[in-house]
Amino acid sequence: MRISFVGDIIGKPGREMLKKYLSSLKEKYKIDLVIANGENTSHGFGLSQKNANELLSYGVDFITGGNHIWDKKDIIPFLDTLPIIRPINYPPGTPGTGLRYATVGDEKLAIINLMGYFTMPMVENPFLYIQKVVNDLDAKGIRNIFIDFHAEATSEKATLLSMLKGKVSAICGTHTHVGTDDMVIDEGTFFVSDVGLTGCRDGIIGMDKKAPIQRFTTALSSSFDIPKSCKKIFQIIILKITNGKCIDAKKIKIYNDRDKMTITEVFKEY
Repeated sequence: MRISFVGDIIGKPGREMLKKYLSSLKEKYKIDLVIANGENTSHGFGLSQKNANELLSYGVDFITGGNHIWDKKDIIPFLDTLPIIRPINYPPGTPGTGLRYATVGDEKLAIINLMGYFTMPMVENPFLYIQKVVNDLDAKGIRNIFIDFHAEATSEKATLLSMLKGKVSAICGTHTHVGTDDMVIDEGTFFVSDVGLTGCRDGIIGMDKKAPIQRFTTALSSSFDIPKSCKKIFQIIILKITNGKCIDAKKIKIYNDRDKMTITEVFKEY
């Protein structure tokens, strides 16, 4: 199966890039299934029902979340009915689910959203929690496992790879909005600390520069906002998975202002 993952989609600029490029990439690379992190889709914070349906209309099959998945309250009643996956390690009784299944051909894929500890809301220990989830999936005979690990610290993400390599198909980091160059396939597990944002690339983590500069120079907070115009980027990971193992992967970046595409082949470490 060929699956793809789009990192944090930031506001309208990110949605515009998804609309413009996803369909042609799906056709060109014969992508069977698209997963996208959508927790910043609605003006940079949260996911509204309207924007969730918009992402789905562009060809996204599953939407993962993170700490901002709750920011737009109108989405909460739809967490169980739309193909949205919130972090699995929230306490019992939290709306929604952290694990969904997809069938591609005759293979089943488990899609998990997991949230880290550092600077995040109070959740169950992600490292202990995910071990149990992966063991349960293995007992059910499910080998194809994709994890969106929504975490701040790269050390947390590297730790998860060390714990789960050879046991899951892919671990894709999100949350920082800054793409990293540590992509690797290790013992059949694809890993990257952070996929990077889809949206404005010439601001600060996809946002207008004014509020962050004010915060760092005066210690006074103001609301983050999406720039009215910007240079945009689209970032997507494409994975080929067979029998639970990732055997090939690449990252594609598209810059709207340059009409340019770059493709990075992933290092394979056996």
